[in-house]
Amino acid sequence: MRRVRVLVVDDSATIRRIITDAIAAAADLEVVGTAANGRLAIDRLRAGVAPDVVTLDVEMPVLDGIATLKEMRKAWPRLPVLMLSSHTEKGALATLDALAAGASDFVAKPRASGLDAARSFVDRDVLPRLRALGGRSTEVASPQVAHVPRPAAPRSTGRVEAVVIGVSTGGPQALEQVVPRLPKGLPVPVLVVQHMPVMFTQLLAGRLAAISKVPVVEAADGMTAQAGAVVIARGGHHMVVEGRDGACVLRLNDGPPENSCRPAADPLFRSAAETWGGGVLAVVLTGMGRDGLAGCERIRAAGGAVVVQDRDTAVVWGMPGAVAIAGLADQVLPIGEVAAQIVSRVERGRVAALRCAP
Repeated sequence: MRRVRVLVVDDSATIRRIITDAIAAAADLEVVGTAANGRLAIDRLRAGVAPDVVTLDVEMPVLDGIATLKEMRKAWPRLPVLMLSSHTEKGALATLDALAAGASDFVAKPRASGLDAARSFVDRDVLPRLRALGGRSTEVASPQVAHVPRPAAPRSTGRVEAVVIGVSTGGPQALEQVVPRLPKGLPVPVLVVQHMPVMFTQLLAGRLAAISKVPVVEAADGMTAQAGAVVIARGGHHMVVEGRDGACVLRLNDGPPENSCRPAADPLFRSAAETWGGGVLAVVLTGMGRDGLAGCERIRAAGGAVVVQDRDTAVVWGMPGAVAIAGLADQVLPIGEVAAQIVSRVERGRVAALRCAP
């Protein structure tokens, strides 16, 4: 099997060495070049280096990560790029700028210093993403699906009382294709889990709010799920919904990661099925892994509906692919059609008032 070819771009010689050593130790990956800044990276590409994936540090001298990415996109628009950023607010803002400019995914470097922390970070967070972006991920079977298997669970009644969305790799770009297309006055709440660390989710919510007709906020513990609003789970915390005195209350917790993620979509999806039963519409968008699969099983069993993003428009078809291959998806759609499908299903089964289980 051909290995995933990686170009490593980072101004830190230590980080370059740690990443290249980790790749060299992996049978399915190989380093085809390194660069200490963006200008050198562009020169390597123009000289004929042909990577499957590029790792690109956000903060670099000569030509920083965002400027490098913009230049790459002119000549290599489909080349997957994994950004490496810091956990600072400046790093988070720059990362969102990079994602808006066409980066495929990002990882935030560990706050802890030292070689052991850096090596663990590369093995745990960088290598799996290189495999996924390079098309070598083994986390989910990925045959071409000619048709979506018929769901075995009961079909939805059509009533929609809440929309829950799970998304990971490529999520910010996908959400920009969905949330701004939702109409003002949508009569149900929209609850989103995007795999992101602390601080990033607040900035993401702010960016989406600035371009959307619906209000978009980061979740706070005890917040009420309001019809017509989009709530994004806070980084580092699972978000679940509880029925309390007729209200739908959002709770944040620091429970163990699920599917190696916190926040994860599965806790939200399970709690939504318990709260709204067959009134849940689950949407699973681009992302690595299988988060959302078990939650969709619960939603289907409760009589709810499931829509997933298609393979062609997903950065990584892991999460939506797992749901589709399991036969749980009512529809598999291009990202550009997802918002219209949400609105159509909500309008079709519009309820007079938001109801929540006691």
